[in-house]
Amino acid sequence: MDQTYTIRGKIKQLSIILIPILVTQLGLFAMNFFDTIMSGQFSTTDLAGVAIGSSLWLPVFTGLSGILLSITPIVAQLVGAKKEKDVPLSVIQGVYVAIIMALAIVIIGSLILSPILNAMNIDPEVRRIAKYYLIALSFGIVPLFIYNVLRSFIDALGLTRVSMFITLMSLPLNVLFNYLLIFGKLGLPALGGVGAGVASAITYWLIAIISIVIIHRNRPFKSYQIFSKWYGVSFAKWKEILIIGIPIGFSIFFETSIFSAVTLLMSNYSTEVIAAHQAAINFSSFLYMIPLSIAMALTIVVGFEVGAGRMRDAKQYSWMGVGIAASISSLLGIIVFFFREPIASIYVNDPAVVDLTVQFLFFAVLFQLSDAIQAPVQGILRGYKDVNITLIMTMISYWVIGLPSGYLLANWTSLEYFGYWVGLIAGLTAGAVTLSIRLIKIQKKKETV
Repeated sequence: MDQTYTIRGKIKQLSIILIPILVTQLGLFAMNFFDTIMSGQFSTTDLAGVAIGSSLWLPVFTGLSGILLSITPIVAQLVGAKKEKDVPLSVIQGVYVAIIMALAIVIIGSLILSPILNAMNIDPEVRRIAKYYLIALSFGIVPLFIYNVLRSFIDALGLTRVSMFITLMSLPLNVLFNYLLIFGKLGLPALGGVGAGVASAITYWLIAIISIVIIHRNRPFKSYQIFSKWYGVSFAKWKEILIIGIPIGFSIFFETSIFSAVTLLMSNYSTEVIAAHQAAINFSSFLYMIPLSIAMALTIVVGFEVGAGRMRDAKQYSWMGVGIAASISSLLGIIVFFFREPIASIYVNDPAVVDLTVQFLFFAVLFQLSDAIQAPVQGILRGYKDVNITLIMTMISYWVIGLPSGYLLANWTSLEYFGYWVGLIAGLTAGAVTLSIRLIKIQKKKETV
């Protein structure tokens, strides 16, 4: 990355970093997207099973992998401060932390998965699919977490096109594995939704291996010699990673887990409602990749400017990014509103499920703008390494305001299951407002230092 002196220069640099991140995020999301729609084409029961499995897995994955996102501001600030020699130690210690967290997930999951699923009021076949989908997925957790660290290092250098290249290489392979394993082609058994878990695990191994090879052999990564020297465990560096990463991880967890909690609460309704809810959430998550990608790009550029002591430039990048996210998401919200039925038809063939999905998508449109503000602001705050207050704000917004209000509306008003979505809107809006106030305060504080 380079220092910029004009607004045009900043837009250009942000775009160069953002576009590959967006393509990468859409590619990674596409793996889950194809898991969902291909399972739905196999059967509504398989779609519901994958929905339950994903709802248990995604908050755990996004929360814990969020801890590893601390590598991005750490490396970005080191590079901005011209301390490149300290980068390899941070990356390798991040890999160690990633391996330990991944193994912990596998061990804990093996103990609690069955009790959790057995406690849910769902069809036995849906329960079976969810269980074995997650078991299959677990074989790819270690490489997935390692990849997240390596990707954070790559992106922190501003070379986000490399992450894009890796993802675009792996995506068609993931779709192919899905096709073979879900529908049982080329003599393989038809595993349905469980096959989607197997396909994802194979893909996670591929992207981790490709990342390691690129970083070891290609410039400029080769000059950092990440894998050329053995580094012992540095608890001091672990402490730095965790002090920054844990609040980031829990902030992400509080946001993603509220969606998963709503899906699990939906298990009290019919399989058709679960499937429609999952389809609408899946498409909403697709749209969320835009503000999320902008947030990731902002973490990099803001962290770079803060590391170099250029607070005015960091502030300009911040509000430029929020404006872009809000504009794009507003436009997409309008498009979704008018094309809800064709979108719903992508996921399922069952007319009753399509009709329910159309109704859920209406509520999805309403929280697009709040998402477009709160996500980039969180990314900016990470660039400033301001993460602790953000954690408290997100917890209150989503779990004190969002989920309880949704539960009350769903169970004590005529909204029924749609009440949960109104609660989601309330929580996201509260998060957008409080996080924006925090960002303004931090920027004023930095300007006076």
